[in-house]
Amino acid sequence: MTLVATPRSDLPDPLAPARAALPHLAGLVAQPLTGGRSNRLWRLAETVVKLYDPAAARPLFPNDPQAEVTALRALAGSGLAPDLLYRGDGWIAYRFCPGAIWQRDPRPVARALARLHSRSAPPGLRVLPMGATAIAAHAQSFAPPGLPPLPPLADVAPARPRLVHGDAVPGNMIATLATLTLIDWQCPGAGDPVDDLALFLSPAMQQLYRGDPLTAEETAAFLAAYPDPVVIARYHALRPLLHWRIAAHCALRAAEGDADYATALKLECAAL
Repeated sequence: MTLVATPRSDLPDPLAPARAALPHLAGLVAQPLTGGRSNRLWRLAETVVKLYDPAAARPLFPNDPQAEVTALRALAGSGLAPDLLYRGDGWIAYRFCPGAIWQRDPRPVARALARLHSRSAPPGLRVLPMGATAIAAHAQSFAPPGLPPLPPLADVAPARPRLVHGDAVPGNMIATLATLTLIDWQCPGAGDPVDDLALFLSPAMQQLYRGDPLTAEETAAFLAAYPDPVVIARYHALRPLLHWRIAAHCALRAAEGDADYATALKLECAAL
């Protein structure tokens, strides 16, 4: 995320509840963080405060504060997620993750996602659509008109559910030389790891959050670094359907007037 100028001091402080609940925030300058497309975040020294926007939820990307709290608590100490500090009404606070938004070398991303996918989902998270039939029904439930035809359904049964991030796009990955931490956990669930693979490999999501789709070499490097060949085989079988669902999300956002998603939609459809 990128630091931007501090907002005007004469406006109501959206961080007042956080400052009241967390005395160590008193007197600290709040630096807005950019990079996400759903919620508002500020950094105050080593604390990040996240204020949720309920209107930002979409069928593919729910925006659930309780789900984020559940995921962060389940992953405490793993290095895969930030350390949760506090849960408020419509906001959370977590420890700032040093590093930079991921930009290159997809191999650490593949390894981090595989570590995540080795875990069972904690109780209380949503169960994601799994298997070709359920994924197709989910995609068709929100797809606007004008998309290419739905791809033929592969004969892929539901997988054993694992913990998935649900929004595994470059903007939600903080990289250092040694680690990769996933942030923005408002969309997790018990589901098929192929969902996270498809989102990271998506030309649309890479364009939106990195500025360019992955190259063929980067895609190959990611797939080679992900250590579970069964998941990779299932991704290849479901790939057209998974990316059609991402295209449906982009088409929905473009229909709402977001020009960035109109560009991303063209890239996702071209990849189909």
